[in-house]
Amino acid sequence: MRARGANITDIVVLVVAADDKVQPQTIEAIQHARAAEVPIIVAVNKIDRPESDPMRIQQELLAHELIPEDLGGSNIFVKVSAKTGEGLDELLEMIHLQAEILELKSTPKGFARGTIIESRVRKGQGPVGTVLVQRGTIKIGDFFVMGSIHGRIRAMFNESGVPLVEAGPSIPVEISGLSNVPEVGELFVVLDDEKNARLIAEEHEYKLRAEAIREQQKTSLDNLFNKIEEGEATELRLILKGDVQGSVEALKTSIEQIGDERISPRFLLCAVGNVTETDITLASASDAIIVGFNVQMDAKAREIRANEGVDVRLYDVIYNALDDIKAAMEGLLEPEIREEIVGHLEIREVFSSGKNGMVVGGLVTDGKMYRNCMIRVLRNEKNIFEGSIISLKRFKDDVQEVLQNYECGMVLEFSEIENGDIVEAYEQIEESAKLS
Repeated sequence: MRARGANITDIVVLVVAADDKVQPQTIEAIQHARAAEVPIIVAVNKIDRPESDPMRIQQELLAHELIPEDLGGSNIFVKVSAKTGEGLDELLEMIHLQAEILELKSTPKGFARGTIIESRVRKGQGPVGTVLVQRGTIKIGDFFVMGSIHGRIRAMFNESGVPLVEAGPSIPVEISGLSNVPEVGELFVVLDDEKNARLIAEEHEYKLRAEAIREQQKTSLDNLFNKIEEGEATELRLILKGDVQGSVEALKTSIEQIGDERISPRFLLCAVGNVTETDITLASASDAIIVGFNVQMDAKAREIRANEGVDVRLYDVIYNALDDIKAAMEGLLEPEIREEIVGHLEIREVFSSGKNGMVVGGLVTDGKMYRNCMIRVLRNEKNIFEGSIISLKRFKDDVQEVLQNYECGMVLEFSEIENGDIVEAYEQIEESAKLS
């Protein structure tokens, strides 16, 4: 739920109690906001209590890379009291300021769009869904589509159950008139008529069925190697779970030493305990791999794992985990090209231009020459031409290669070649990149 919320949020207001320690759910919320790349404003609450210690909270959050502006960071910290109202005006001001900096704007005009943030079946109304309106204005009677579901808005209520006639941007409303229960996170779009809504919903349903037939294209250690070719991966996203904090820290420290300037791990969550449903949801939302050490998967996590397509790797030997992660990172790297010199030929005779290029003759002084080999022409040790051998002959016979100490003739696409020039033949060998 936190993962989905972060993905549709423009600004996260992280509320932390000043009279307590930073809780695990707070750390989880930070991880979700980071995964969604959403700016965080920290509201330090309960400052009215005698035992409150806002500075201690600030110090604890520094460990999670939430750095206040007065310490050179980019996170806004506001001290508030929900009980007395102290600091709430400043918090609202900071939210407005952040929105202005981010240029968060939306228009109430045009066909509405939004996101489903909750859904259920309500007695007497059938399927209902809560929509966060993000653009335009929705009204009773509008035709809509959300994924493979379509309908017409019959009724609309705010969070207090008060009936509404219309709702604009940033307003969450519960609507009825759905053909089925929608998935949370589905895009909601208003259309001009029922026919278009039905056609789009049917097309989406067809695509879902076709996709179910194909192998699900989610991130795993196996198919992640292909993502670099599509420009999608420069990091390996990981969620680490361990039996004790020491195991998690040791695994994280060891993994951090694997990467370099070409590829690096990115940890979305590092925590103690079994792999949970929340972990699966976060991994699915951010294309991450879950690595567990001396832990298991909860029953609910195991149940939804297949549907979400998340890759979960469980280990009881830390070196096996490190070997697999290193192999995954190496697979994400561009292959390295190594050049190998094949041989050299000294030009001893320049004949005439043929129909395909310049005809020359020479002696192979070391290595060999072969047809279609890549070459460069050197004069006084300077490279003056690069190309390939178009044809290769011994006397009048076409040959595939000529070895050291043999003379031969060849055709090159270089008209300025002279006696005494050196033809250097080379190969480019593609090798898998390695991490040290």
